[in-house]
Amino acid sequence: MKKQVPLSELQKRINSFRANMETSNPDWEIVVIFSKINLYYFTGTMQDGFLIIPRNDEAVYWVRRSYERALDESMFSSIRPMESFRDASETIGKLPGTVYMETEVVPLALYKRFQKYFPFSDVKAVDAQIAATRAIKSPYELELIVQSGKIHQRILEDHVPKILKEGMSEAELAAELFSIMIREGHHGVARFAMFDTEIVLGHICFGESSIYPTYFNGPGGNYGMSPAVPLLGSRERKLEKGDLVFIDIGCGVDGYHTDKTMTYMFGKSLQDEAIAIHYKCVDIQNRIAEMLKPGEIPSQIYNTIMNGLDGEFLKNFMGFGNRKVKFLGHGIGLVIDELPVIAEGFSDPLKEGMVFALEPKKGIENIGMVGIENTFLVSPEGGKCITGDNPGLIPVY
Repeated sequence: MKKQVPLSELQKRINSFRANMETSNPDWEIVVIFSKINLYYFTGTMQDGFLIIPRNDEAVYWVRRSYERALDESMFSSIRPMESFRDASETIGKLPGTVYMETEVVPLALYKRFQKYFPFSDVKAVDAQIAATRAIKSPYELELIVQSGKIHQRILEDHVPKILKEGMSEAELAAELFSIMIREGHHGVARFAMFDTEIVLGHICFGESSIYPTYFNGPGGNYGMSPAVPLLGSRERKLEKGDLVFIDIGCGVDGYHTDKTMTYMFGKSLQDEAIAIHYKCVDIQNRIAEMLKPGEIPSQIYNTIMNGLDGEFLKNFMGFGNRKVKFLGHGIGLVIDELPVIAEGFSDPLKEGMVFALEPKKGIENIGMVGIENTFLVSPEGGKCITGDNPGLIPVY
């Protein structure tokens, strides 16, 4: 059943974005948006086309394909058809000398095709302003994220222990898991903003697979299907008694994600030292969550935690070997890796309506990646977990 983003919601987003532009770039005149995710955010549909947002005029969504679907799905007030940029240029006319665009995602070829019909002299990035707008979720968005969190909790805390079987491969587990997720209400994709990043579900790993090197910018790793598709899980790595099972996957409802990692001890318990390291990661997650209050500074949270850890624990913390990440958590919403980030360099205060995935983890040689991840809402009382409170290392004997 079709679900439309309310017109009032779309209007608030445009207004909030314009306010951010006025603050950060007071001389701005026009913004052009191409990426499907941002088009969905501002219009409620993701078609092939572009959204043009003038400073002092109505925003217009020009759609090449499918105009009919855009009209059916979206309550956006101004949607117009086009066969090519030429059609739109005949109506829009000349653009200002400087145009703001999503420089992180617009390919050079698309940029040149657009500039052919809309000559302008300079382009400036608008990615940060869009990210700042998207970072603060409305009640409408938070409702969807909370729904995703409930699904996520049921899947990883209740369903997974029932489907783990000795001899099954990582790929077989991934296939069963995906089927369950769709039945439970998952929207079917895990979206990332990081350039050229493909993800099906996330990392689904047995033992040492979870610390295998990967290009993905996260603490965990995985073997994947093959060098051509380093995703999902291995057909060859089979589940054995004594394995640590590490599942780090995204879930989502109507475009809005949560992120959660859960670990399991299959067949027998892990060594006491590994268990102690895991629970120290859980404690770190909880300490970070306590600081997720409006007005707190992400970089200060990061440094407070990192400066309190001893050198021995920091070895293989937030990764394994020389492949470690320099964050403890990240914003989440229409993509899993949204801004802001709990890391150095992020000095703007937290605000109510922000949502973070916190993921302190540590790699252990010959065992895998222990630790945890859950999704939290920023609140005056601290982070409110919406993906469950199970500490992980669930025994499956």
